Amino acid sequence: MKRNILYFSIFYFFLNFTLISQPTIDQMLSVPFPSGMTASSDGNLIAWVFNNQGENNIFIATGQNFAQVSKLTNYAGDNGVGINSLSFTDDNQWLVYVRGNSKNKNGQAANPAQLQEDTQNALYVINIQKKISRKISEGDSPKISPDGKTVAFINSGQIWTASIQDSIVKPKMLFSSRGGQTSIKWNPDGSKIAFVSRRGDHSFIGIYDLIKKMVIYNDPSVDFDSEPNWNSKGTQIAYIREPNKKNVIPFTPQREGHPWSIRLMDIETGQSHEIWKADEGPGSVLFNSFPSGDLLRWANDNLLIFPWEKDGWVHLYIHEIDSKKTNVLTTGKGIVEDYTISKDGSRILYTTNIGDVYKRHVWSMNLKTRDAIVISPIENIQWNPLITSQGIALLHSSFKKPAWPGLLKNNEVMDIASNYFPSVDFSSLQTPEVVELTASDGMKSYGTLFYPSNYDPNVTHPAVIFLHGGSRRQMLQGFHYSNYYSNAYALNQYFASQGYVVLALNYRSGIGYGLDFREAEKYGVTGGSEVLDLFSAGEYLKNRKDVDGSKIGLWGGSYGGYLTAHGLARRGDLFAVGVDIHGVHNWNTELPTFAPWYDPLNFPKEAKLAYESSPEFYLDGWKNPVLLIHGDDDRNVPFGETVYLTEKLRDRGVYFEQIVFPDEVHSFLLHKNWVNAQKATFEFINRYLGEKNK
Repeated sequence: MKRNILYFSIFYFFLNFTLISQPTIDQMLSVPFPSGMTASSDGNLIAWVFNNQGENNIFIATGQNFAQVSKLTNYAGDNGVGINSLSFTDDNQWLVYVRGNSKNKNGQAANPAQLQEDTQNALYVINIQKKISRKISEGDSPKISPDGKTVAFINSGQIWTASIQDSIVKPKMLFSSRGGQTSIKWNPDGSKIAFVSRRGDHSFIGIYDLIKKMVIYNDPSVDFDSEPNWNSKGTQIAYIREPNKKNVIPFTPQREGHPWSIRLMDIETGQSHEIWKADEGPGSVLFNSFPSGDLLRWANDNLLIFPWEKDGWVHLYIHEIDSKKTNVLTTGKGIVEDYTISKDGSRILYTTNIGDVYKRHVWSMNLKTRDAIVISPIENIQWNPLITSQGIALLHSSFKKPAWPGLLKNNEVMDIASNYFPSVDFSSLQTPEVVELTASDGMKSYGTLFYPSNYDPNVTHPAVIFLHGGSRRQMLQGFHYSNYYSNAYALNQYFASQGYVVLALNYRSGIGYGLDFREAEKYGVTGGSEVLDLFSAGEYLKNRKDVDGSKIGLWGGSYGGYLTAHGLARRGDLFAVGVDIHGVHNWNTELPTFAPWYDPLNFPKEAKLAYESSPEFYLDGWKNPVLLIHGDDDRNVPFGETVYLTEKLRDRGVYFEQIVFPDEVHSFLLHKNWVNAQKATFEFINRYLGEKNK
């Protein structure tokens, strides 16, 4: 009897320990999220932004292995005010940054904390040694001049300059030009600025001469010119030209079109000419998913590097101007998402999922030999590589650890600023399993599957499907490199810890699986074919012996909210409950957000198909409960999408609950809103599918 009691006590201890060791939603979202990491020109300093439960501050690291870490700014509280665009001056004395939020179409800066102060984007400079900052001006997109004394920036669509060190000198607008100016690029001697002038249905490459005080548009056209980049001598600008795609409706497959090209502008003569053009067919339409935005870069004055989807995958190519030869640099089934070139032009570092589809790794290529190797640990996820004096600085995560700054040496990553990591035990988290699904039309989709912490293959568990937004996203086998999806991954792990089988679905039109998957036929407004992937995911779970087929829930945001609504409206027999976060419900009211020229009355055929591809078209079939969550200053999905849906659900007697965040935007700015939304998501689904409903 005593022996049985001892066994029971040991069993109870380990069971209790397992339950206690599972991190809560608050704990999983408590880890500071790093972003915007940058390095000084000599590689001796790195800086990044930590979002610590809504409190955004700049951190800086120096010394051996960047072990000397300090907090550069001291902004306090979960106030929803962001920080971005960090840039060092070459003497390492100053750091320029932007603090604030963008404006909505009414000219109001986001302010979900209802702060009684101006929250619009503004330019700041901080003395690194003294840690004293000052506001320069309203504006964003700063670019420091080659001599480090001046910063150019965008304010109200125009280019301004200001002194970095002299606070007495007032900022000034360089010139006034119709349209909105973007993409500031100084020439090497600081006498000229190249920029993009956006004019709605076309754009120009402009050059402002600071000595002559004049603007020149050397090669204006009816097309979209972008990505101006100076060569090292300042004698030429390479740039991209995309043929005008007027009336091409967003969220429609674009597998091919009029080919994009690269052009070269001679500054002395003012003449431009085409030096490369994409082939017809795959890759003829430029796809830009680079977070840096810099697609086109010089390796030296004769070599240009750029991404192209010639073989259906985003790979890097190199073009030799003198010989006019173009060669592929990266190969394999996978996409390149970002790259950087060493100062001497001898090698490139790039982030890719080649060879490991559900992760991201850093590769290094010798540009002379074209040899490439993966240099970061394959068991984890890495991105944002920077060449520094101490090695490769980067950001990294794993299945059981959120994003964090690190230093890569000898294929190992050492954490930087490890003392800032909260005391949360993530050891109980599991590596998601990769699954492949087949829809009724034969299309393959993919996903990552999480098992319950108390998993028993002979017991049926409730299940939930997570649907990402975008739709140009891919969920990974670990904490995501995006803050939004890092939070989503955390909630998926939490669902699993509470006894759920969880499937994070990578449906067609997402990235990571090539052009044909991303530009899937009849996706989006042309038929909503991605909904078939959701149905196949539901059937897959229903047919598993370890899933209770009557207890499958849905949750997702944005495009994921759109699919959640589709699932509830069309397959109430399969999906019992859902949480729809700022979801799209009618394409015809969503499209003007991304294409202001779109009016359903002018496109009757397309509008009819778009509506038939929307959840609203199927509302008569909606029977099961839903929780709707939305911020009413959303700039991606109009708040009216949720307002109208609630009216129609009331008409049909469908039970719904709502959470509205006043003055909140699409990707929530307040940490408390993330926590409240995730807790509410779990509570609502668990109310219908949890243990008490067995």
